[in-house]
Amino acid sequence: MSDSTELEKHDATKVHSVAPDKPVRGQFNLWRRLLGGFLNRSINTGTLILTFPDASRLRFGFGDPCVAATITSSRSLRRIALNPDLATGEAYMDGTLRIDYGDIYGFLDIVLGNLGDASGSPLRRAWLALRRLVRPLTLFNPARRSQSNVAHHYDLTDQLYDLFLDADRQYSCAYFATPGDTLEQAQAQKKRHIAAKLLLEPGQRVLDIGSGWGGMARFLARDADVSVTGLTLSKEQLLYAKIETANAGLDDEVTFHLRDYRHEAARYDRIVSVGMFEHVGTPHYRTFFNTVSDRLTDDGIAVVHTIGTSGPPGAPGAWIKKYIFPGGYAPAMSEVLPSIEKSGLIVTDVEVLRLHYAETLRAWRQRFLANRAQLSDLHDDRFCRMWEFYLSACEAAFRHTDLVVFQFQLAKRKTTVPLTRDYIANAKANQ
Repeated sequence: MSDSTELEKHDATKVHSVAPDKPVRGQFNLWRRLLGGFLNRSINTGTLILTFPDASRLRFGFGDPCVAATITSSRSLRRIALNPDLATGEAYMDGTLRIDYGDIYGFLDIVLGNLGDASGSPLRRAWLALRRLVRPLTLFNPARRSQSNVAHHYDLTDQLYDLFLDADRQYSCAYFATPGDTLEQAQAQKKRHIAAKLLLEPGQRVLDIGSGWGGMARFLARDADVSVTGLTLSKEQLLYAKIETANAGLDDEVTFHLRDYRHEAARYDRIVSVGMFEHVGTPHYRTFFNTVSDRLTDDGIAVVHTIGTSGPPGAPGAWIKKYIFPGGYAPAMSEVLPSIEKSGLIVTDVEVLRLHYAETLRAWRQRFLANRAQLSDLHDDRFCRMWEFYLSACEAAFRHTDLVVFQFQLAKRKTTVPLTRDYIANAKANQ
């Protein structure tokens, strides 16, 4: 039986009763027409059945998959119609956007699968233009603000991350060599892939900018016989990294500091940065790559792994910026390369990982939901709904919009890296 047939049989409007909030009729009709007209023009694949605060119901699209949802508040309807980027997530967090059949990922998968970034909508284009206009202010991340932004997301309970990440707490895009790879396998493959691009030799000094919980630093020290200095702005991550490194017996090889990258003074043979560049902010790209160039030896190699966009420059998502990653931004390649060029560094390799992050987020979302009961004991329901929306929205965005992951390999000399990419596969085969 198809999803759509099952939905009709179940009758989504009976799953939960709708409590009308007596909307002002003229305004209510305006917002319903605005949102309904947009969805009707946009959704062609899959079915979305949307119930409004007055218990009226509209159907958009045709066929499977099917999702049914209810907007229970006229205020939420108005806000979603005018600013869906922000208000959809807020309504789900508050419970005024309720999923009656399916789940929030299915809802977002249908919406983003049909709309992409919805740039064809005049209202959407107006919001994007406004966000691009104020972008320099939202992405200005001096050292003090950077630490505050990092604390907002990373200085949370240890149990939260333990319940959906792998054991090594890799909180960045994994590398899925085959569709059947587990999250643990894919994260280990990511570390090996990056290590191969660094062309490490025993005894070298490595700087890890944005070292997180220390998994990459420990991996490099243990597998490549190098010494690693990790920099983080999260006090909780620093404490965890130090404890885990001591437990692994790697205190002599790996050290961590609560330090902004701009304040590092030593020079290194290799520099790696995984999942940190998204938080640098466009006004600081020149400073970041100048720092990498200054800290790198003349025959050194750097690898920067970052979320980006395969399209033109954009602006941070309103909901993600407010609730998840303040100061974060996924750059277009055209925004990154000029700062690399001006720093004196040479781009020796660029790899674009496309659907790898969607698969990573799917694994995280499934683990998060499997442990939802434990998470509810640690955090309130609104927090759990916020994180479920975050993981679902990001997975759908990596599947249906131009979000990708870039891996930039950088050097100061053309001769530092081999002429072909064969060395990457050879290095991984020998690990």
